[in-house]
Amino acid sequence: MKFNTKVIHGGQELDPAYGSVMQPIYQTTTYAQTTPGGHKGYAYSRSHNPTRNALENALASLENGNYGLAFGSGLAAIDAVLKLLKPGDEVVSTNDLYGGTYRLFTQIFEKFGIKFHFVGMEDARDIESYINENTKLIWVETPTNPMMHIIDIKATAKIAKNHDVLLAVDNTFATPYLQQPLSLGADIVMHSATKYLGGHSDVVLGALVVKDKVLADKLYFIQNASGAICGPQDSFLVLRGIKTLHVRMQRHCENAKTIATYLLKHPKVENVYWPGFENHPNHLIAKEQMKDFGGMLSFSTKGNNYDEAIKVIEKLKVFTLAESLGGVESLAGHPASMTHASVPKEEREKTGIVDSLIRLSVGIEDEADLLADLEQALG
Repeated sequence: MKFNTKVIHGGQELDPAYGSVMQPIYQTTTYAQTTPGGHKGYAYSRSHNPTRNALENALASLENGNYGLAFGSGLAAIDAVLKLLKPGDEVVSTNDLYGGTYRLFTQIFEKFGIKFHFVGMEDARDIESYINENTKLIWVETPTNPMMHIIDIKATAKIAKNHDVLLAVDNTFATPYLQQPLSLGADIVMHSATKYLGGHSDVVLGALVVKDKVLADKLYFIQNASGAICGPQDSFLVLRGIKTLHVRMQRHCENAKTIATYLLKHPKVENVYWPGFENHPNHLIAKEQMKDFGGMLSFSTKGNNYDEAIKVIEKLKVFTLAESLGGVESLAGHPASMTHASVPKEEREKTGIVDSLIRLSVGIEDEADLLADLEQALG
């Protein structure tokens, strides 16, 4: 199947009970058994639920994987990956990453004896010097949040394989519409399905996809043992969102290109971070491993004044000032005080997250309205 067909049919079967085209919401905790263990594959909904399983199958199909796992949030999915590790293990992570991931790594798992190295990965060769006999995982976001750095998945995968280290890729920003990390050599793909996969700002959900059965079985055990699963209603909402992922992402990409080009020429804008620019670091890698350049971008204003940046985002009317991203509506955020507030200021600024940085999640509205909104907010 081509991707645009996969989002609608991939991994999906008609419901066996009545032939329902859309997967029913099996809002149940438990299932009748004819004798102990005599059930139809479902005993308790923390372990298995038909609606969640349908979503997990769809996720695996989209990412060209064999096994999908759905969780209560993206962070719950990341938490499951980290539980593959033991005290003394080490992780090499990109240094420009979602603040919640950084918080989970440093304030939760460091306490359990796991060591993290936060490294600039624009040149994949820089990763190798941080790998030793204790390294068990490389954690990558690409494009990164919020600086839109591009990391070469294929080159990083080669390094991981050479050292027998797992490679996990947070594919939230790109979505499987734009890139499929498993096909480029990654072992684990993670999504905050809250974002583009759900696509309508109405559900919180996380996902993992893998190819290897041994790895999948370990993660299924953690999923069931820790219990951070999503409910059937949330599973249904993401299943529904996935069916329009391709048409939404196409418009997100088109609108983001228009807005990035506009901001680049604006007299009050200092820098624009969007992988589609030819002078963007690793633009050629983005062009090679992505179908398009995504709906996310960031920009900073001249003078790098915190208060001025706040004034700009407060003036926006079509763009909504809000956490999160990836919905049909355009959102604006201030990373230094919102998504990355948990990252110390000194560490933020090392990666370019300055006080005036504004992150845009460009929605699928009419581009003229979005441009007019930015024009009036920037003055």
